[in-house]
Amino acid sequence: MGKRESTILASQAGPVLERLMRGPGSAAPQHHDEEPPAEQRRIGDLVRQVRGLSEQQVGQVMALQRQRPLLRFGEAAVALGLASEHDVLWALSQQHAYPYARSGDAGLGAELVLAREPFSRQAEHFRRLRSRLLAGVLAPHPARRALAIASADRGDGKTYFAANLAVALSQLGARTLLIDADLRTPRLHVLFGLPGDSGLSNVLARRQQGAPSILAVESLPGLFVMPAGTLPPNPVDLVQRATLDALLQEMAGTFEHVLIDTPAACHGADGAVIAGKAGAALLVARRHASRLAPLRELLRDLAERPVALAGVLVNER
Repeated sequence: MGKRESTILASQAGPVLERLMRGPGSAAPQHHDEEPPAEQRRIGDLVRQVRGLSEQQVGQVMALQRQRPLLRFGEAAVALGLASEHDVLWALSQQHAYPYARSGDAGLGAELVLAREPFSRQAEHFRRLRSRLLAGVLAPHPARRALAIASADRGDGKTYFAANLAVALSQLGARTLLIDADLRTPRLHVLFGLPGDSGLSNVLARRQQGAPSILAVESLPGLFVMPAGTLPPNPVDLVQRATLDALLQEMAGTFEHVLIDTPAACHGADGAVIAGKAGAALLVARRHASRLAPLRELLRDLAERPVALAGVLVNER
């Protein structure tokens, strides 16, 4: 999977992101020999592209269509074994500006159900969660808030929920930034198949060496990931700095949604500190695994900070 990369620091995010995420209305003029956007292309062209069909195979599909006039190109290709139903669904999603990964895209992890299996029951649960959040803590406010995904213990599934929720928001066409603020056990760069040698810790420590700190996921337009970066010896000290406040403020003004994956509270105070700076938090607990006492302690810690609590999500996965 390819990826577009740009170096973006808190001090220069505005102008760089303005160029990186220029909307369709302000895009540079398209040359006549350039390929039109997916939503303007025919299903047949998209299926042909994804399957690499030869001229002879395309001829076979069209011959079957002549025999059965009501058969669409994708249906005919499936009937001949030249394409799968997944290929046709992917082509339709491109036409309707609903991006998700093709089955052959090995860059995205299997946990990303919104990208891998967008029509599954699990994916529908995330869309329901997205709707509730957009009507609650992520609704338009005078001051836009970031959303921290927190948990009391490791293994509760917060990274799984943060990643899929970010994909779900980006599939609405919203420019979404997912920040890996777990500077202890980061995983987001692995899930999205991205390099993780530079990111949040490098920006907070002001040790950016030219490597990109925000990466665009090419197969999921509108989704950007800031990896954790180099693991620091003092994660709590780093996230406590005013640099994180400034970064989140600038990112909230640049992206429509900012989600933050935080370290579990069992590691230390990092998660609660980050949630306080984000302004909103969603807690994740695992059914039959999470203990009530640590969860209550985390809730008390968050209650002492300026955090809008979206609720506690019970993970049954």
